[in-house]
Amino acid sequence: MTAELQRLKVNATSRVPLEQWGPYVSDRQWGTVREDYSANGDAWNYLPFSQSHYRAYKWGEDGIAGICDYFQNLCFGVAMWNGKDEVLKERLFGLGNSEGNHGEDVKELYYYLDNTPTHVYMQMLYKYPQQAFPYKQLVEENKRRGKLETEYELLDTGVFDNDEYFDVCITYAKYSKTDIGIKIAVTNRAAKAAPFTLLPTLWFYNRESNKRLAQQPLIEWMNDGVVKASHQRQGTYYLYFQKTDDYLFTDNVTNMQKVSGTPNDSIFTKDAFHDAVIKGSNKDALRSRKKGTKFAPVYQATIAAGATKVYHLRLSNQLQTDPFEGNAERIFQKRQREADEFYNSIFPANASADWKNIQRQALAGLLWSKQFYHFDVERWLNSNDGISPTHASRKTGRNNDWKHLKNQDIILMPDKWEYPWYAAWDLAFHCISMAIVDPVFAKHQLQLLMREWYMKPDGQLPAYEWNFSDVNPPVHAFAALQVYNIEKQKTGKGDIDFLKKIFHKLIINFTWWINRKDTNGNNIFEGGFLGLDNIGVFNRSIQLSHDARLDQADGTSWMGMYALNMMDIALEIAKADSSFEDSATKFFEHFVLIAEALNELGLWCPEDKFFYDVLTRPGAEPLLMRIQSVVGLSSLFAVSIIDKKTMQLLPDFTRRTNWFEKYRKRNGKYWPNEEKAEDEKILVSLIAKERLLALIERIDQ
Repeated sequence: MTAELQRLKVNATSRVPLEQWGPYVSDRQWGTVREDYSANGDAWNYLPFSQSHYRAYKWGEDGIAGICDYFQNLCFGVAMWNGKDEVLKERLFGLGNSEGNHGEDVKELYYYLDNTPTHVYMQMLYKYPQQAFPYKQLVEENKRRGKLETEYELLDTGVFDNDEYFDVCITYAKYSKTDIGIKIAVTNRAAKAAPFTLLPTLWFYNRESNKRLAQQPLIEWMNDGVVKASHQRQGTYYLYFQKTDDYLFTDNVTNMQKVSGTPNDSIFTKDAFHDAVIKGSNKDALRSRKKGTKFAPVYQATIAAGATKVYHLRLSNQLQTDPFEGNAERIFQKRQREADEFYNSIFPANASADWKNIQRQALAGLLWSKQFYHFDVERWLNSNDGISPTHASRKTGRNNDWKHLKNQDIILMPDKWEYPWYAAWDLAFHCISMAIVDPVFAKHQLQLLMREWYMKPDGQLPAYEWNFSDVNPPVHAFAALQVYNIEKQKTGKGDIDFLKKIFHKLIINFTWWINRKDTNGNNIFEGGFLGLDNIGVFNRSIQLSHDARLDQADGTSWMGMYALNMMDIALEIAKADSSFEDSATKFFEHFVLIAEALNELGLWCPEDKFFYDVLTRPGAEPLLMRIQSVVGLSSLFAVSIIDKKTMQLLPDFTRRTNWFEKYRKRNGKYWPNEEKAEDEKILVSLIAKERLLALIERIDQ
């Protein structure tokens, strides 16, 4: 057992299988719904990138290669300056919908190179141009281009020509769970020397609850090379850094002068480092202050062509007499070896080196995408940010019916810049990949989404913060079963308790679908936007007129798949606990009824041999929406294989399904497709063989 697997084994016994420190800082907090206190819900323009360096956030923090504790009390990230930009490079830039012709898009070059499940070793590469970063050029050119033109990217601007950029490689290696080595290696890729300024930054999240603390969080100067960060709940941490001639203190608070023209209480605002380093403003005051909620040593160097400058720091909750132990590289070499051993232990022995590198970096990207997500909808609706008043329109606006939602957890994000908020169905698929390296965390994530502070009382799962009420495909039963099977294959033992816990919650969600998205009670489902992005030519989430209804081929197919997944989970549990046997029967029979509706109630077009949505209106013939897309192929997803051994172990399930089959066939009712393999396995699918072949031919075309 490798050192990393041993650490994971210890984590598995914890109530929450989560490391105290990790890459939990978002890549983008600006432009999110959580930070939007406007009257019209225009999140992108309410707190844009141009204001992000001088406005303190209310619901989280962002930064480059940022790490924090799991409550995001204390954060560390990397800021830098090339001597030409108008602001420090301390967060990633990109375009919103109003600025980019294809919507949200990060305009930076950065790469997640490595990570382990316990984050004892993490590495990220950021490429920083030596010329002024082309913020304005990227905005103006993308606004100019039409929808049929390609996006204008950072490489298109020419700022990387002649290799005039720095490679900034940030590596973290933990001595222990609360003791972290930090290495920042800056390489000049150009053919001539270039100036570089580095500000490794430590700061406290300016959270609302801090106001209720008897002692406010504070970072204080101790001596040359160490500051102390004290928090009443988190305790004390020390940031050790190599000798420098300059260091700065400020506070993580909004510069109200820049926001609204209101005079600031002091010069120590969130953006003070920008003005001090770039303009020289108040530099002496920031240097001599000796305390604050934001701190950075300042390293200025001219790096020769092709040369690398390495900086070492250490963040620890223990006083260290020799923080770098005479050889600061030793811990990084050790943790890298352990990371190599861990990945070699989980990859197939016959995999090529290229295959291993690709999967390892893909998993690194997944592990770097853990983020602290903080959002209390009720408090958000009834408060303001101290900049805009509390608008009455917000109380009846976005997400006003999700007041129960109170999230403050570490969650896998689809992308910490483009989608720095969880999306329920994305998360389900991420958990399947996560199970390869950390099945315990994957199970925890799936269960978290089902908890009462996420799931609505009626059983609906929150979709994403732009509209928690949007409807996404019900894939969580599928994900739970996949995660269960991956862990069972890895360890030889399946976690039946996990399946039981999540099965009970999934029943509530399944019932919500039945009660809310099957208007006529005929097992034809609606839903609106159901994932597989941009597959429709019109917005299916728009509410139709009162008397019109859109019966969805994919909504119905997803529910057929959901029923089969629930049956499979119940069958697996029933092998250990027979009380679940009749639940398996219930979901099998429901699957049959959904299959009947999909195949016999007008969604199949015999002429085209394809499934379509159907628009129904009073007094008019049902209208097939003859648009051939993945909507019509989603019926292929609903497949289950039941082996003979399972049938023998569960006699009640076998008797009931046999009776149900005979009854339906005897009375001329629909029966879903079955294929048998040597009488050992039965494949059950949503559509008949001839329709399956027709759809496959359509795919080949």
